Amino acid sequence: MLVLLPPSEGKRPPRRGHPLDLSSLSFPDLRPHRAGVLDALVALCTTQSPATAAAVLGLGPTLADEVRAGALLRSAPAARAERVYSGVLYEALDLASLDAPARRRATSWLAVTSGLFGLLRLPDRIPAYRLSGGVSLPGIGTVSTYWGRHLDASVREAAGSGLVVDLRSSTYTPFWRPGRDLAARTVSVRVLQDRDGRRSVVSHLNKATKGRLVRALLRSGSAPRSPARFADHLRSLGWKVEEGPSGRHGTTLDVVVSEL
Repeated sequence: MLVLLPPSEGKRPPRRGHPLDLSSLSFPDLRPHRAGVLDALVALCTTQSPATAAAVLGLGPTLADEVRAGALLRSAPAARAERVYSGVLYEALDLASLDAPARRRATSWLAVTSGLFGLLRLPDRIPAYRLSGGVSLPGIGTVSTYWGRHLDASVREAAGSGLVVDLRSSTYTPFWRPGRDLAARTVSVRVLQDRDGRRSVVSHLNKATKGRLVRALLRSGSAPRSPARFADHLRSLGWKVEEGPSGRHGTTLDVVVSEL
C-alpha cells in the first residue's frame, strides 16, 4: 500500500546535522529534477530582493526569514522529513509515539509530495524549506505542473501492486494523477463534518482527521488491496465511511466526522 501525504507549509528547522545530500534521498531517478528546482529556488532567494522573492513564493512581509533560509538551503542542516514537517497532519500522526512495527510500516507505506523534492519518504533527510506547489518559480514554471511531468514512474515504483491512498490537498494533486490502469486501485479521501445533519467539506482541520486516520492504519497493520476493502477496513477501525463513484482518477471515499 502507498499512502500519499501532502507536506506541511510549517516546518521545524533542524538545529544541527549534515547538509542536504540529494544522492541520499529515496527515488534517485528524481535527482536531476530536484537539483533543477533547488538551483532555481536558491537563485531566486540570492539574486532577487527579499521583497521580490517573498512575493514570488507567496510569502507575507513578516516571513522575510524564509527567503534568507532559502538562499542557504545547500548548507543548512538536514534532518528526517518526519521531524521537519510540523503541520497539523503530522502532529496528529505523531510517528514518534508509534511502536516499532507501525514505524516500519510508515517507512514503507508513506510518501510525501514536496514542492522542492517531488516525492519523499519520511526517513529522507531534508532541510526546512518554503516552496508551495502553487508557486511559479523562475526557470521552472508552476511547481505542480513541473512535477506532474516527472513523478509517475516514482509513484508506480512505490505503489507496486498495492492500493494507492491519496490524502493530498488540492495544491498537490496535480503532482501526480493515476493513469487508467491505476485508477481501479486508487482511492482519495475527503473529510466531511456532520453537524446536526448538515454536512460540509472542511479544509484546514481535516488534516488532523487524516493524520489520525493514517495513524490508525499504521497501527492496524492491514493493507487492503481494493477501494471497497479499504473502506470496509476503515469502518472496522471505527470510522464512518461512504463510498463515492469511481472515476478516471480513482474512487472517492467520504470520511464523515462530527468532531475534527
